[in-house]
Amino acid sequence: MYRLALVCTVLAAACGGASHVKGGDPAFARLVDDYFDADARFSPTGAVGNGFHAYDAQIEDRSKPRIEARIGELHGFLDRFARLDRAKLGFDDAIDAEALEAQVKTELLQLETLRTWARNPMMYAGLPGGAVDALMKRDFAPKHDRLRAMVARLRGVPALYTAARANLSEPPAKEFTDVAIVMAKGTSGFLEGSVATWARDAAAGDAALLADFETVNRAAAAAAKAFVDWLEHDLAPRSTGAYALGEPRFLELLKDSELVDLPLADLLAKGEANLKKDHDAFVAVARQIDASKSASEVMEMLGNDHPTADDLIPAVRRSVEAARQFVVSKDLVTIPSEVRPKIEETPPYARGTGFASMDTPGPYETRATEAFYYVEPVEASWDAKHKEEHLRLYNAPVVNLINFHEAFPGHYVQFLYSPRYPTKTRKLTGTGTNAEGWAHYAEQMMVDQGFGNGDPKIRLAQLSEALTRDCRYVVGIKLHTQGMTVEDGAKLFTEQCFQPAAVGYVEARRGTFNPTYLYYTLGKLEIQELAADYMKAKHATLKQFHDAFIAQGALPIPLVRKLLLERP
Repeated sequence: MYRLALVCTVLAAACGGASHVKGGDPAFARLVDDYFDADARFSPTGAVGNGFHAYDAQIEDRSKPRIEARIGELHGFLDRFARLDRAKLGFDDAIDAEALEAQVKTELLQLETLRTWARNPMMYAGLPGGAVDALMKRDFAPKHDRLRAMVARLRGVPALYTAARANLSEPPAKEFTDVAIVMAKGTSGFLEGSVATWARDAAAGDAALLADFETVNRAAAAAAKAFVDWLEHDLAPRSTGAYALGEPRFLELLKDSELVDLPLADLLAKGEANLKKDHDAFVAVARQIDASKSASEVMEMLGNDHPTADDLIPAVRRSVEAARQFVVSKDLVTIPSEVRPKIEETPPYARGTGFASMDTPGPYETRATEAFYYVEPVEASWDAKHKEEHLRLYNAPVVNLINFHEAFPGHYVQFLYSPRYPTKTRKLTGTGTNAEGWAHYAEQMMVDQGFGNGDPKIRLAQLSEALTRDCRYVVGIKLHTQGMTVEDGAKLFTEQCFQPAAVGYVEARRGTFNPTYLYYTLGKLEIQELAADYMKAKHATLKQFHDAFIAQGALPIPLVRKLLLERP
């Protein structure tokens, strides 16, 4: 999972952020600048994460009037896109205009049509933790200064939760509320624990500043706990809403967010065919490992080689370098830095939605350049069975695949390229089919290129990861267009993708609030097709394709195809 955010542009000139390519259209350049500046005002946490710090002392205003104002802003940007003379735009500006307009349409669909702000408490539950963590985890300014900004942000937390209670007027799906409770509980614990510890150090003897912090932090933690209580005792009993988008909205979201325009039947058939192909291959490889056992029993055997709860994070740390060394030795892609990511526990406010993620600074951050490879730890509150099933996911062969996806040559390598992307739009936008598609493509590519020296356990792990994404593809479509329940989806994950029950349920539940998480498999397939076409047309090597692909940024794959194959 790759965490993408947008940034502000009020300091773009000072940071060297070109709005467009040289010789581009000035009106379009102003549109780009205005869009990202407005976005940063609406989402100041994203601005911090991407290296712009004009809004460090602000936290998101999610009151209904502010959301309605944002909807108005987005319509204004669509009007400006409509007035652009596309025929006069240069090749690169035209690509960027299509990408940025699609992003505006996606956000407008979420806010105005799907109204996620009125029916999904998740968008509020973890936001305070993320807003504070953005100031705390990266050393972009002296700690004392960041603590002052943190105090200002914490002061706005109670109002954020007040807005949430007022906005959530439509019954949410049970699954949304369940995850929001986990996130909100993590937020309160995070504020009282890690944040308070950090603040005492950051105050550096400034008693007045520390006293201000303690006052606002107590109020913020209390507001988070009150929000948990409200979620559990008020919202949860009336969380009877539907999560399904329906076919028209599902296809509209996919087209706006990924520029994918396929009929639903064709889209589903593509996913089901890939699921069958990978399932059959998985069974064949499992038979190669131990013909006396069923495929599920072989996968269960693979899970036996897992770390303890205490050794989970250290075990992942020990394993990452092998992936990097293989990429270098096989000359698969240029890695433009010797710096490694930091491997840490997923912050408490962000848990409950996945098992690993890469959290990187934005392309305009010049000082705080640490990237965090997060691994979701075992929770003390889980029962023994849940703990064991969670740890089994991190068996040694599968961890190699997670390393390919999150670090080398996956998301972390994408991050290393991001400051080099040629335009502001390409630096600051991203799509799942590209970002996640590349990381998932990398898993299979690494094994195809010989990682593991033909060890069938490594291939089985790769196919296991592929099956998980194939099931996401199918489950996402069926949850939202064909009446599938989360329990039915979990069953598909366990029976067809050989996932433990606890993992299967979490995976299926994710589809309720991440409806287009087919982008992993769909993106991988699109990239494989593009690789073949590029190498044939350009007489290029695989490495040359990889370098060229990553250098374009995380644009929708159809736009990358234009950049690589249709440039005049």
